[in-house]
This record gives sequence, structure tokens and C-alpha cells, in this order.
Amino acid sequence: MTRYRLTIEYDGAGFVGWQRQDNGLSVQRALEDAVFGFCGERAQIYGAGRTDAGVHATGQVAHVDIAKSTTPDTVRDALNAHLRPAPVAVLAAAIVDDTFHARFSATGRRYLYRIVNRRAPLALDAGRAWQVGVPLDAEAMREAAARLLGHHDFTSFRSAACQARSPLKTLDRLDVARSGEEIRMEIAARSFLHNQVRIMAGTLKLVGEGKWSADDVSAALAARDRARGGPTAPPDGLYLAEVRYDGASGGAGQPADDSVDDDF
Repeated sequence: MTRYRLTIEYDGAGFVGWQRQDNGLSVQRALEDAVFGFCGERAQIYGAGRTDAGVHATGQVAHVDIAKSTTPDTVRDALNAHLRPAPVAVLAAAIVDDTFHARFSATGRRYLYRIVNRRAPLALDAGRAWQVGVPLDAEAMREAAARLLGHHDFTSFRSAACQARSPLKTLDRLDVARSGEEIRMEIAARSFLHNQVRIMAGTLKLVGEGKWSADDVSAALAARDRARGGPTAPPDGLYLAEVRYDGASGGAGQPADDSVDDDF
């Protein structure tokens, strides 16, 4: 049995999310069906982040154990052949030791949230960005975003359905920058709460509209009350961009409150 680490991209619009569910096709199931098509094995795919329906990925990481004697390049190419026409691609495959776990070994995750700030409808980016028609002040959003950096209780930025054991998380990066009509948020942490990134994006949009100030963001954070946080931004603009690991194979670790992500 050989363990393979897979780097994956996908358009989440047509899926019920990463995780297998009874109500439709998931990215996990599409990959597991591709493994079966390739080698006839019913193997389970373990992902680093359990993205919600409509959330995309350019750097999702997963692992799978395959008994068939093969090579990483063959695994990549065969899975891609069996994934068609689903909007999922295995970008790379590598052999790792059996202590590697895509989720528990991860030491950091980076997300991108895209807002297209214009009145005209999205022809090319429909379903892949959040269109906001009213003008947004990206500099005000950037200044307010700094209030969320560091180690905090993020209850106000956590879905009511979140099952994480603790609301305490450490936000390492939350950059906001405008390039033309697009506003991009780069968010990085070891792990996140359910919908944390999307709620932060929805909150900063209020700041960009002039409805909230940076002090309002600080007050929402201090309140530790979901009702005091901003709205949950749509999934369209959210991308799992990168998962980081320490060491050659990542190493296994015991899950802790600030080391395992939930859902996005």
C-alpha cells in the first residue's frame, strides 16, 4: 500500500462541497470514483480542507492509499482521465510516508477571497467572484482587517453550525488590495472556523461601503456573539489557495484546537 499526496484544483460551483454527502456530488466522491476507475480500489480520499458548496480550490491537498503498483505521474494522469468532465484536476501527485495526513499534518492554510467591484454583470467570472455594485473603499477595508490579526476568540465570525471545540484561532494574515475593479483578500492561519473567512469578507464589505468603521469591527470581535458580526459572504469568491506542511512529508500530528480546520 502506497500513500500519495495529491494537489488539486476545482471549481466548486457544481458540487455540494468537498465532503461526501447524500444530497449530491462532492469533490471527495468524484476523486474516489476516479481512483476506483483507475485501479478498481474503493479508497478513501482525505482532504486538508472541507470546503463548502460553491467554494473553489487552486491548492487543495489530499492523500489516498493505493495498493496498485504504479508511479506518481501515472496516478496524476489516470485520475485526471477518470475525472472528466468534472471540473476537478489533480495538479501533482507525490509519494509520502504513512505518517502524512492531509488534514492533521497541515501547519497552515491560505485562502483568497475575490470581490469584483462593478455594476456590470460578470460574464467571465460569474460564480467565481462576488460582484458588489456599490463603490468600496479598499483602503478602509485594509485598515479594518488589521483589527482581526492575531490570537482571538472568533465567535462573532463563526457559523452557528460550527463544530470546532474552541473559537480561539490565530489569524496570521489578512491583506486587502485593489487592482482595477477587483478587490482581493489574502487570508492565512493554521486553521479556521466554519465560515470564518466568508464572515470576515462580509464584514469588511460593510466597512468598504462606509456602513461600518474599523472600531465597529473591533467591537464585533470583542462581543463574541455571532449576531454582532457581519453577514456571510457568498461562496463564489472563496478559494483554498495553499496548504502548508513542515518537513519533507509533513509528519503526523495530534489535532488540537488551533491545528485542525473545520468547514468553509
